[in-house]
Amino acid sequence: MSNRKHPWFRHRGYPHFDHPISFREAKRIVKDPEQVARHSFYPFVEFSIQTFKVKRNKITDKVERVGKTRPIAYASHVDCHIYSYYAFRISKLYEKWIRSNNLDESVLAFRSLGKSNVHFAANAFDAIRKLGNCYVVALDITGFFDNLDHKILKNSWADVLDESALPPDHYAVFKSLTKFATVNKGALYEALGISLNNHKSSPKRLCTPEEFRETVRKNNSLVKRNAEAKGIPQGSPISALLSNIYMRQFDIELHSFASNCGGFYFRYCDDILLIVPPVRKDDVEGFAMDEIAKLNLPINPTKTDRVSFEVSADGQLKGSKPLQYLGFLFDGQRVILRSASLARYSEKMRRGVRIAKATMAKRNSARIVRGDEVKPLFRRKLNSRYTYLGRRNFITYGYAAARVMDSQAIRKQLRGLWQRLNDEIDND
Repeated sequence: MSNRKHPWFRHRGYPHFDHPISFREAKRIVKDPEQVARHSFYPFVEFSIQTFKVKRNKITDKVERVGKTRPIAYASHVDCHIYSYYAFRISKLYEKWIRSNNLDESVLAFRSLGKSNVHFAANAFDAIRKLGNCYVVALDITGFFDNLDHKILKNSWADVLDESALPPDHYAVFKSLTKFATVNKGALYEALGISLNNHKSSPKRLCTPEEFRETVRKNNSLVKRNAEAKGIPQGSPISALLSNIYMRQFDIELHSFASNCGGFYFRYCDDILLIVPPVRKDDVEGFAMDEIAKLNLPINPTKTDRVSFEVSADGQLKGSKPLQYLGFLFDGQRVILRSASLARYSEKMRRGVRIAKATMAKRNSARIVRGDEVKPLFRRKLNSRYTYLGRRNFITYGYAAARVMDSQAIRKQLRGLWQRLNDEIDND
């Protein structure tokens, strides 16, 4: 739970190496620069989740389910308060810098703009419509957070503060994020004799300071430290802001390039989009690559998208192929959802229905043994998760996108999904 007057403070109830603390205690710590400079940061607790993407095989033209391991890391309670407070302070300076450099409409992610990726994609497609004949290049940075150069980050951080070097308290925060340590959650719980599966038995504090020193810190196989001169953890409350700060000079140069030729520049985290007149087609990508190389960041060539848009003789805007941006496809006329997004929804829906059916069958078996009446499948939860009757799911997201973009094509894509759910429920 966050504090409206002090938005940096948020109560987190998960078990970690320290206890959750009150707002008063957190305020006393974070507002004392000397104490922050002396603070000993705990390792991040890390675990991995398996996520799946649905992609269409270009050779077989079949939809395939591709697994991806995503690491999740979270900081201790006091450490989180420090990160949040410094993010709150620095973000004010960063936002002032954004406005002074006319980048408010170009740098999109990790800022309190009251908008979503739907609005950002709509703005980009409107920019293409406005320019008409244009060339668009979309670039994607590989392993964004994992490749942030520490020296560049340190200098950019100091620049935002208008300092020649980081003050001691800021340097302590910087060092904790660049020389960070992680502990695998499974191995940690095993070493401390804590059950991973029984959440009710998990203590509010994983161990005492003495147990941390003896059981965790001294165990070389348990604590992993970042020995590279690059990379910060994604799980801290300040990491997203720092990624934007890291890109400051790049944002200035790309925005200047696009503006000077009458084009547009957008960056959403590691997704870069440049929209320029056709006469700059041959030099725009090279310019972007030269600038990103200055930040020691790699571009994923397989995700680079190049599309030429032209206004035909009958006044219709058409792309050489559909442009893919922030989960949408735009061909000059229509905006639609990616087919992979629809396939991913269908996969989740089918899996959800199968689990619901298996659960109900198990419960009905127990009812039969007791002599109770068998009950039909409860559909309220399925409708909430997989139809427009829910509040926050893929379908409601799709219809919201259709409204923002005034896209009848998206509505048509979504229209048949209600029947698809019913067919899956009725399918024996």
